[in-house]
Amino acid sequence: MVDAHRTFVIVGGGLAGAKAAETLRSEGFTGRVILICDERDHPYERPPLSKGYLLGKEERDTVFVHEPAWYAQAQIELHLGQPAVHLDPAAKTVRLGDGTLIAYDKLLLATGAEPRRLDIPGTGLAGVHHLRRLAHAERLRGVLASLGRDNGHLVIAGAGWIGLEVAAAARSYGAEVTVVEAAQTPLYGVLGPELGGLFADLHREHGVRFHFGARFTEIIGQDGMVLAVRTDDGEEHLAHDVLAAIGAAPRTALAEQAGLALAGPETGGGIAVDAALRTSDPYIYAAGDVAAADHPLLDTRLRVEHWANALNGGPAAARAMLGQEIGYDRIPYFFSDQYDVGMEYSGYAPPGSYDQVVCRGDVGKREFIAFWLSEGRLLAGMNVNVWDVAEPVQQLIRSGQPLDTEALADPEVPLESLLP
Repeated sequence: MVDAHRTFVIVGGGLAGAKAAETLRSEGFTGRVILICDERDHPYERPPLSKGYLLGKEERDTVFVHEPAWYAQAQIELHLGQPAVHLDPAAKTVRLGDGTLIAYDKLLLATGAEPRRLDIPGTGLAGVHHLRRLAHAERLRGVLASLGRDNGHLVIAGAGWIGLEVAAAARSYGAEVTVVEAAQTPLYGVLGPELGGLFADLHREHGVRFHFGARFTEIIGQDGMVLAVRTDDGEEHLAHDVLAAIGAAPRTALAEQAGLALAGPETGGGIAVDAALRTSDPYIYAAGDVAAADHPLLDTRLRVEHWANALNGGPAAARAMLGQEIGYDRIPYFFSDQYDVGMEYSGYAPPGSYDQVVCRGDVGKREFIAFWLSEGRLLAGMNVNVWDVAEPVQQLIRSGQPLDTEALADPEVPLESLLP
C-alpha cells in the first residue's frame, strides 16, 4: 500500500492512455489513477475506424479497449467529455474545461494527434470530412453507403494510409473515388518511389482514379453542399463528398502552454521525450502519437503515429512512471488491409536514408517481402500477403549487421538463417 497516497493522472483517452492505466494496475500501483478524455466515448482503438468498422464488418462495441465496467473494477477514475485546458507543472495540477482542478504526483500526456486541415475555400461545406475519431467514422460510414447507393463521387485529398484505406472502403460500397496526391506515387514518404506504384495499380484495378502532382485549391459548393474540387493545375473533379487525409498533427498545445520542450519539424513536431518517455519535466511523461522519443536503437528522435506504438508506448511510460528502468526501443510497426491485400511494415526508412531495395517473392502477384537497406544493413521490411515474418524482419533490423542481399532475395533461404 506504499503508493496509496499518490495520484497518477493520464491526459488522453486513446489506446496509449488506456493501456497505461491498465499497466499501472497490473504492475501493482495502489494509488489513484485518473484518466482524462475529451471524448464522451470510453477509450477505443483507431485502426477499425478506417478498416473493419468503416467497412461495416465490425460492430461499434468491438473498437473499445476495455469494457466500460472494467474501469470501475480497476478503480480507474474517468473524466469523459472533459478536455484538459491548463497544465501547471510548478503546482503539479491539471485544470479541466469545467473548472475542476486535479493534483498529480506524476502525469502522462497521451493527447494523440488531430487531422491536418485543408486551408482553402469551401472547407466549411457539409460534405467535407476528416477521419480521426469514432464519431467521424460513424458519419463517414453512412456517407459511403449513401454514395454507393446513389453512384456518388468521393474525392480524397492525400494518398497516405488513411486516404487509401478509405478509398478501398468507399469502393466496397460502390462509390466513385478520385484521390488527389501532391507526390508522384501513393505513400511516397513511407515506401519511396520504388513501391508506391504497386498500391496505385491495386486501387486502379478496383476503379479508383488518381490525380498525382496536384493539390486542392478550392472545394466548390452550392447551398452548403459539395459540388466539385479544383486543383492547382486547373483541373476540376466532380465531388459529392470530400475527405481530407493529409496527415495528422500532434496535439501539443497543453505541453507548449506548460513550457515543456517540443521536438522540431524534422520529427513532425511532438513532445520531446527521452528513451524512458520522460519529458523535460521529471514528473511528466508522454506516449503515443504525441511523443517524439529518443530511440536507443535507431539513434534518432522519432515520432510514430501507429497503433503498435500506442499499444506498447503507453505501458512503457506507465512502468517508467513507477520507477522502472525503461529504454523504449520498439521497432516501428504498422499494418494495412486494402481489398485482398494485407501488409505489415517494420522499421524506419524514409526516402534518402537507403541505397537499395531488395524484394523476395512475386511482386506481380503481390506476394512478396520488400527490404530497404543502407550499406547492406536492413532499415525496414514490408511483407505483402506473406505472413509470420514480421518478427525475423525486426530481428534483422536489430542486428545492424550487413546482409547477403542475394540470400535476402531468395525465398528458399529462411530469414532466420540470416541472423548473426
